[in-house]
Amino acid sequence: MSLATTKSTWILTFSDDFDGPAGSPPSSKFWNHNLGGGGWGNNELESYTDGSSNSFLDGDGHLIIEARKEKTTGTDKIEREYSSARLVSKGKFSQKYGRIEAKIKIPQGQGIWPAFWMLGENIDEVGWPVCGEIDILESIEVVAKTAFGTLHGPGYSGDSAITRKFESKIALADDFHIYAIEWSQNEIRWFIDEHCYSTVTPETVKGQDWVFDQPFFMILNLAVGGNWPGNPDSTTTFPQRLIIDYVKVYKESV
Repeated sequence: MSLATTKSTWILTFSDDFDGPAGSPPSSKFWNHNLGGGGWGNNELESYTDGSSNSFLDGDGHLIIEARKEKTTGTDKIEREYSSARLVSKGKFSQKYGRIEAKIKIPQGQGIWPAFWMLGENIDEVGWPVCGEIDILESIEVVAKTAFGTLHGPGYSGDSAITRKFESKIALADDFHIYAIEWSQNEIRWFIDEHCYSTVTPETVKGQDWVFDQPFFMILNLAVGGNWPGNPDSTTTFPQRLIIDYVKVYKESV
């Protein structure tokens, strides 16, 4: 069941079940690709591509985002040692408020950084972090049993971001889990498998601007290396796969 028990009625506004033949690309109706390898503000090591080896359907109803150890030169002419993919719904779908969820099986390995997150639709006009960022899921190897949910905004970004975490009894990479937020005018709540593990309100940002009152678009990506997870080492195997069963978005019935 993909709906949380906290609301009696939701209206589905976005759904991608990743149905299609094996090897098919993700639907251009829903997703664009970010491209290149400039580090993405985090000193990441991958170059993001739109190639069929980095993002594809597996034929069993899943989207695969695959990080590979291979020299890759992106459209930005920067050569990197790894390739991966970063899918964004920018220009295709955005929404203000509601329930945003995905059923995901994350990879596990030193330097591997899977994420399901959102950015404010006005990012091109105001920049980051003024646009706001909602991280629905992030996880890294050194805390393999932990899912992180984070808010970034003006005055509370980067190392000063508002971060919450869920501690699992087993490694999250062992199975699929449903990662979600429920977002309203004055509240964002994080869920894993229908368990609400954190709530943040405007009071939490301690007098800074609450910028989560506009449409946001979604992002799915698998980074390699960077400031937070550190770089791959001799224990890290490739390829690594982020497996997404579905992404769904709902708005609250009125």
